[in-house]
Amino acid sequence: MGLVTGMCSLPASLDGRPKLLLIDGEWVPARSGRVFDSYNPSNGEVIARLAQGDKEDIDLAVAAARQAFQGPWSKFTPAQRQNVLLKLADLVEQNLGDLSLLDSVDMGAPIGHGLSDSAVETLRYYAGWATKIQGETVPNSNPGSFFSYTLKEPVGVVGAIIPWNAPLSSAIEKIAPVLTTGCTMILKPAEEAALSPLAIGELINQLDLPPGVINIVTGFGDTAGAALSEHADVDKVAFTGSSFTGQEIVRAAAGNLKRVSLELGGKSPDVIFADADLDAAVPGAGMAVFANSGQVCCAGTRVFVERPIYEEFVARVSAFADSLKVGNSLDPETQIGPIVSQVQLDRVTGYLEIGKSEGARTTAGGERLATGDLAKGYFVLPTVFADVNDDMRIAQEEIFGPVAAVLPFDSFEEVSMRSNKTQFGLGGGVWTRDVGKAHRMAAAINTGVVWVNTYLNFDPAMPFGGSKMSGWGNEMGQHSLDEYLNIKAVWINTGE
Repeated sequence: MGLVTGMCSLPASLDGRPKLLLIDGEWVPARSGRVFDSYNPSNGEVIARLAQGDKEDIDLAVAAARQAFQGPWSKFTPAQRQNVLLKLADLVEQNLGDLSLLDSVDMGAPIGHGLSDSAVETLRYYAGWATKIQGETVPNSNPGSFFSYTLKEPVGVVGAIIPWNAPLSSAIEKIAPVLTTGCTMILKPAEEAALSPLAIGELINQLDLPPGVINIVTGFGDTAGAALSEHADVDKVAFTGSSFTGQEIVRAAAGNLKRVSLELGGKSPDVIFADADLDAAVPGAGMAVFANSGQVCCAGTRVFVERPIYEEFVARVSAFADSLKVGNSLDPETQIGPIVSQVQLDRVTGYLEIGKSEGARTTAGGERLATGDLAKGYFVLPTVFADVNDDMRIAQEEIFGPVAAVLPFDSFEEVSMRSNKTQFGLGGGVWTRDVGKAHRMAAAINTGVVWVNTYLNFDPAMPFGGSKMSGWGNEMGQHSLDEYLNIKAVWINTGE
């Protein structure tokens, strides 16, 4: 494809040839020969055809990963694994422009506003840990002469299933700890947006890696994803996605009691106190909802505002929503891109109607944008619902679109309780000038991450995970490595 007028060029990798599966170091078609289409959500056009992997392909990929795990990959030293990560980081950095473009055209992240920049930092962060995974010597109180210590060993073959809302960064967040710990992987990207993970596969094949360490199988969740989750020779599943699918994965993993880590959905509270700096809180809380078209698992979609400033905040955040430019993801001036797919568009617009029927007041947006050049795309205007109460569906269910539910509150004690009145526990925010109040509220919100006077800040050194229906375990940070390691206790009798 050539230059899009007034926009960025599309990557050369979108050359019309079907995308293949990466299994045992080779690019191969699905055994069934089936393919499926990938769509550009900005215009609804087909941009690529992908191999439709299923159980037979998963079986081959798992066998390749097992052979690599038990074979040459197991002989790589920590320093060698570190070098692999650093070389991959360099390759990703050199190709970051095209990788970002793939995410823009494949899932609709506005070019220049995507979530891909963290990929290089993540790889280099984990490279530092490759040489620092260690056990401990443990003093014991047994009579006699016993020396006791622990070893940390790779868990084995990992099945990783990632979502469509941030394909590049999600893929790297799974690949990096696998390479760091010495595991092997079968990566199943989301069918809606698999192009940048496949491009990462091209870069991985440029590394000095044994075949089968990283395998990539595209396909659908109910076939390829299900086969990976229940596979008896997979030692761990790392999943990011919806809470419903997370529950299905837990059930599928019961067959061999494989380890499972889950980064799931959210309905995160963002609490605006009357003493907050509204010049910062309005755009901050606004983009906590609207960034990436609201397709962020920890988006601060339940905006609690103290009553003395409630109407002012509603007016200002609604004006902010109206000021954002919605447009083609390849337009450098676009701030809000499309929803990823027709299915997701229908879901989000359905919730717009639910909010109106429940009696919420629409103060911004509230409809699909389907005029002019955007008519064929999947666009929803940034939406603000005011006069929302805790029992409304738009305040309890994850919409995964640019939809803010703004709720008034009267006291610290009240909002402390109401902020946790949800099945989720992923993210949360606090806006106040009172440092003591900020600390107390951060402690009161029952989530895996809380931002104070900011939102959606990430760093590979900081853990990210949730409680309740938002998942098990952590992504990122030192503690995420424990999800990919087994601890072995060793006893040695040093006496008679």
